[in-house]
Amino acid sequence: MTRVITYGTFDLLHWGHVRLLERAAALGDELIVGLSTDEFNAIKHKEAYHSYAHRKYILEAIRYVDKVIPENDWEQKISDVKKYNIDIFVMGDDWKGQFDFLKDYCQVIYLPRTEGISTTQIKRDLK
Repeated sequence: MTRVITYGTFDLLHWGHVRLLERAAALGDELIVGLSTDEFNAIKHKEAYHSYAHRKYILEAIRYVDKVIPENDWEQKISDVKKYNIDIFVMGDDWKGQFDFLKDYCQVIYLPRTEGISTTQIKRDLK
């Protein structure tokens, strides 16, 4: 069984998020999503529109997602990879190189972002 993990806030869920989750899930047999908690978002100076509980609820309803775990801090990724026996770590390519330290533990893949959509753009457009 090949296990894949990705991380993010997944706020204002849009088709680019779903496409990323679909492509990540296609790389293995099980997809785990590390979902940034509200407390972690505050540390990152990021404010989500939806609460952690609501974002988790939405992600769990997506057929590509097998499990959602809380992302509490930057440092937990190595322990998550070990704990969940992760084979592949996936992130959007705007993070390229940032998680290469995980290559000692699993394969690291940076997927291209979906053109023309982002949560930042949505928030900007709504203002």
